[in-house]
Amino acid sequence: MAAATRSPATAAPPARGGEPPGSPRHRLRYRLSVLRHEPTVPLGILLIVVLLYLVVAPLVAVLSDSAHVQAGDEAASHQATGSFTGYYMWRVFRSPVAQLLFWKPLLHTVVVSVGVTVVAVVLGGSTAWLLTRTNVAGRKWLSTALVVPYMLPSWTFALAWLALFKNSASGGQIGMLEAWGVHTPNWLAYGQVPIIICLGLHYYPFVLLLFGNALRRLDSQLEDSARILGASRATVARRITLPLMLPSLSSSVLLVFGRILGTFGTPYILGLPVNYDLLSTSLFRSVNSHQRGVTAVLAGVIVVVGVLAIVVDTRLAREAKRFVTVGGKGAMDRVSPLGRWRWPAFGAALAVFAVGVVIPVASLALSTVTKTPGVFHKDNFTLKYWIADHLGGAPGFPHGVLRGGQLYEAAWNSLRIVGLAALICGIVGLLIGYVVVRAGGSRIGTVLRQISFLPYMVPGIAFAAAFLSLFAVRRGPVPALYGSVTLLVIVLAVTHLPYASRSGISAMTQLGREPEEAAQVSGAGWFTRLRKIIIPIQRGALVTGVILPFISGLKELSIVIMLTTSGTELLTTLSINLVDYAYDQMANAVVLVIALVSFLATYLTQRLTRTNLSSGLGG
Repeated sequence: MAAATRSPATAAPPARGGEPPGSPRHRLRYRLSVLRHEPTVPLGILLIVVLLYLVVAPLVAVLSDSAHVQAGDEAASHQATGSFTGYYMWRVFRSPVAQLLFWKPLLHTVVVSVGVTVVAVVLGGSTAWLLTRTNVAGRKWLSTALVVPYMLPSWTFALAWLALFKNSASGGQIGMLEAWGVHTPNWLAYGQVPIIICLGLHYYPFVLLLFGNALRRLDSQLEDSARILGASRATVARRITLPLMLPSLSSSVLLVFGRILGTFGTPYILGLPVNYDLLSTSLFRSVNSHQRGVTAVLAGVIVVVGVLAIVVDTRLAREAKRFVTVGGKGAMDRVSPLGRWRWPAFGAALAVFAVGVVIPVASLALSTVTKTPGVFHKDNFTLKYWIADHLGGAPGFPHGVLRGGQLYEAAWNSLRIVGLAALICGIVGLLIGYVVVRAGGSRIGTVLRQISFLPYMVPGIAFAAAFLSLFAVRRGPVPALYGSVTLLVIVLAVTHLPYASRSGISAMTQLGREPEEAAQVSGAGWFTRLRKIIIPIQRGALVTGVILPFISGLKELSIVIMLTTSGTELLTTLSINLVDYAYDQMANAVVLVIALVSFLATYLTQRLTRTNLSSGLGG
């Protein structure tokens, strides 16, 4: 009687050809039928195996390279190729060149990270407070405008800085201030100070989003109660607001620090003229000089520091439960009137927008249409850097940006490679979400969730070095993929997978089993349910899982800088190559193209998905 009530997914198939019900062949047919209708376990195992190879194996490979003698280092290490060695550890940490390879870049990285964090927290925290807790004029407009700097490539600010402050020390054309007769010393034009300012302007929207959303969720009844009891505003902020915001603040600091570890473009552009290396640029130098063992050690250090930052952030997130406020439905969105300071506060926020967007973009745009920076006579304006057929003295790029095929080839490569990677990322993210949710608290779901998040813990340039280590040569049946479109698609998909997988998990958590079970009772297989039920219902999550990696991938430099060749050049690497050739105007033009494409993609995404990067920040 019980067998008569089974669903098609679990009912044993009838015996055929006289097969006894308990025979091995009958049991095999029964198991295949079950898997056809409910493949969660085999799908989860397949995803885990693939991610182990594409996420864990590169990290293992790069760590292995750091402990084995590489070809060409036999004489220096006095060991045979492939032998276990501590030579590279000694070279990076204790040799006469250790200061240049590691210790100075480490010190510079720490100093820059602290400085960028201070700038980002001050700007992001203050603007978040204005948008969420006050009635500042233009709240709705500012909530969108102030996150625009995060839509721009991070090195946009570095190129704009050079357009303004560049002096004659690094060759090429000088900046606008020098053209106006204002001398800019090296410490202002290059190195530590401009790197901190430029990265701070890029990352403050990151703090604004995290800190602003946390401020908005804070129950203002606690502050109101303290004010009623006679506490001053300063006391309320110091004793109530700031302690409750500590988890969000700590998370912002750690995540900004982790991102700076893998940032390449800005330190490279502003540090190269004065040999101011961070760990990321030191790693890039070792790759260019074909020091695989040294590269492996430096990448390993960056990975360890990045993982520690995320682990600490995770622990702080757990501790955040101690900061949950009571009175859950209180006046959480109450704002404080600024009175006569309402418009001055708007002016201050507008100044941040001007410094973070208007001035950098305007500086780059002006540099692309003037022969001599800072000279605004009619005869000095030109469009030759955009449309000229021939530019004197520009071997390798003898024409304007819009002429020739380099820009269009790089744009096509960016769109097809990033687009394919984003599509794969979105589909795999949705499948990961399906397995994690449907598998419940099983070991398969737990392992898959953790592995899919691992790329977020590894700074981008270190992950690129790991992929270079694994795929630079043939390993078993897998051919060497260096310089191929396949490798770029894989690395971009894997590194952006955490965003897509988290989107998929969140969406699948909200989808009950009932629609699938109804189709299952009707005899629909898993692929049919996936095509006709899951994907249509989760279309929004799938679009988000595709678009977000696409927008991020268009601006990506740290991950791809070591993996592209002349045949796979992207818009981002084209810009950096033009910087290397000192073609400043053309490099700035390409960055403007990237910024325009990125902004349009972000705008269209928000319109199509009816979302907003600044949702929850006011207005």
